[in-house]
Amino acid sequence: MTEVLLLHHAQGLTEGMVAFADRLREAGHTVHTPDMYDGNTFSTLDDGIGYAREVGFGEVQQRGVRAADSLPAELVYIGVSLGVMPAQLLAQTRAGARGAVLLEACIPPSEFGGAWPAGVPVQVHGMDADPFFAKEGDLDAARALVKETDSAELFVYPGDRHLFTDSSLPSYDPAAAALVTERVLDFLARC
Repeated sequence: MTEVLLLHHAQGLTEGMVAFADRLREAGHTVHTPDMYDGNTFSTLDDGIGYAREVGFGEVQQRGVRAADSLPAELVYIGVSLGVMPAQLLAQTRAGARGAVLLEACIPPSEFGGAWPAGVPVQVHGMDADPFFAKEGDLDAARALVKETDSAELFVYPGDRHLFTDSSLPSYDPAAAALVTERVLDFLARC
């Protein structure tokens, strides 16, 4: 099956992130879940963002990038919100990438040196009224990525929740998260 590097969001490597990784593992995939927060998790998004700010967003991103150092090149990179930064950077710049899944965030590919790499499929998932994804430019970046890249898919779900895919958080949306998981599993089966 597929080997995956899953990079967590700003609240840390929560129980919900581990549960998502376990669901992918149950389908036969090998999933690596590095902890970019040194064991810290946060009950609120503001606290998690505060921790990332304290450590330095660049350092958090580099921790995610370094997590790939000991892994094979042929990975699918999955990032959730804050974890999209290192996941997308790796997918765009590390040779051998088999694909990327960007959950609840998307950065213009130009931020990482240019166009999305040819032959690297990508999925982007987010809610249509999420104050971060829809209101801060990520949805626009995802739409542009789909226009520029034949191998890009965008899935937009109704709602205004951020981190709706994490089953351990109050923002969790079970129906939308189940559909995300189904689509991610289909994507991984094709990579």
